[in-house]
Order: sequence, then C-alpha cells, then structure tokens
Amino acid sequence: MEPKFSHNRKIEELSVELPAQPHPPHLESSRDRALQFNRGQPSDKDLDPDDVFEFGGYVAREAMCDEEYWTAAFLRAETHWEDRNHDRYVESHLRKYTDQEFNEIKKRRNVQFGNKCRCIVTMKKDSKDVKRPVLKSMVGTLDLRTRHLVGGETFPEERVKPSNFGSFRMTRSNRYGYIANLCVSKPARRQGVATNMLYFAIKQAKLDELERVYVHVERKNKTAQDLYKKMGFQMIERATPQLEEKQLYLLCLEI
Repeated sequence: MEPKFSHNRKIEELSVELPAQPHPPHLESSRDRALQFNRGQPSDKDLDPDDVFEFGGYVAREAMCDEEYWTAAFLRAETHWEDRNHDRYVESHLRKYTDQEFNEIKKRRNVQFGNKCRCIVTMKKDSKDVKRPVLKSMVGTLDLRTRHLVGGETFPEERVKPSNFGSFRMTRSNRYGYIANLCVSKPARRQGVATNMLYFAIKQAKLDELERVYVHVERKNKTAQDLYKKMGFQMIERATPQLEEKQLYLLCLEI
C-alpha cells in the first residue's frame, strides 16, 4: 500500500482505488482456516484513548489481531493487482500475495535490531445498532517503520562509499520513521481517511521520539505527492538522481 530495492521492499503508493469491498479468496492452509473473519472489533474499553484517533465515522489505530493483519494484507494485495483484474490468474495472485504479506506483517511486528513496525489501520466505527466484523470494517492501512541510517548516510538508501558502512551505530540521532504500504479502499476515498491515517502515524512517530519521517512516492502519482506535501513533507533533492531509474521521489517530514 518497497520500491524495487528487494522482494519485500515493493513500491508504496498512496490513496489508490480498490474494488468496492474486500472478499477473502478461498485460502486453503490450516492457518487461514483458523482465522475468524466474523470476529468483531475490540470494544472501547479494550482500547487506550491515547492509542486511537477518531474522525468522522472512522477510527485509526494499530492492528491488534491476526484477522486485522490478514485483512490489511488483503487490501494491499488488491492494491498491487488492481490494474490486472482481468488476469485469469488474478485470484491465485491475490491469494499468494496476501499470504506472503500476512506473514511479513507479523514478522515486521517483532522488534529486530532496534527496528520496529506499527501496522496502522483505519476502521469503520461500530454503533449501538451496527456491529461489523473486521473484514467489513477496515478501509485503510499503512506501515510506520522505525529504521536507522547506516554509516555515512544522510537519507535512506543514499549511495555512500562502502568503507563508511563500518561505522554503523544505532543511536537516537540516526533513527527515522518510514511510511509504507498506504492504501485506502474505494468506498472510503475522498473522506479524509488517508490524511487522518497519516496524521495518526505522525503522532505515533512523535511518541516513538523520532525526528524525521520518510516516504517514497512514484513520480507519476501526483495525488500522493500533493497529499504528502500538504502534510508538510518536502522532497529530498539529493536523492532524486539515484531514484531516477525507479521513477521515485523521496520525501521527508521533520517533526
């Protein structure tokens, strides 16, 4: 919802259109059969008010269970394959991508070497009369990752001399946040979901005592660029030449 730096670092895009409402493909593994897709959302008493952000009829917060991780993975899969809906093998591709992303989300949730990842989701709020299962509640998702600049880097993925990498040290000053996999379902577009989900992510970055948040954006995605700039992100001009081949921009927000 990374750029082609590796298999697991696919291009992250902002506010893309998805089909109307996700319906889970027929997964066959025993793990997926154990997922309870009719599971309801956590009640208000299970949520810390400081860990949620309500706006309109939605609430942004961290994902809290496997069903929410899976639904986030499925939204991202549909984003990745949305332009190929007529592919005869699209359901197979969706199933494989969802399965891989589900495992990656859970893996990234485990803090490793000082790096961590928050899987943030936006859900439709339940009302007194309407209780929705997780699968029919989620309208958006993104990752907020905590990373470290390696020795010699002044921004992520900067091409530095190999000798400089020997000086890598994890310190507070070289930590940064990274936004990835942001996507919003089609029915929830143009309702402030992307903007408010980003606002919540930036708030969490501040709580994590991060001073900068970065994001890669496709050069052809003017909508994404405008939204990030509206949130205060600025282009890192020094990164532009090395990202030219990938047709990406690197934006940064000082917080």
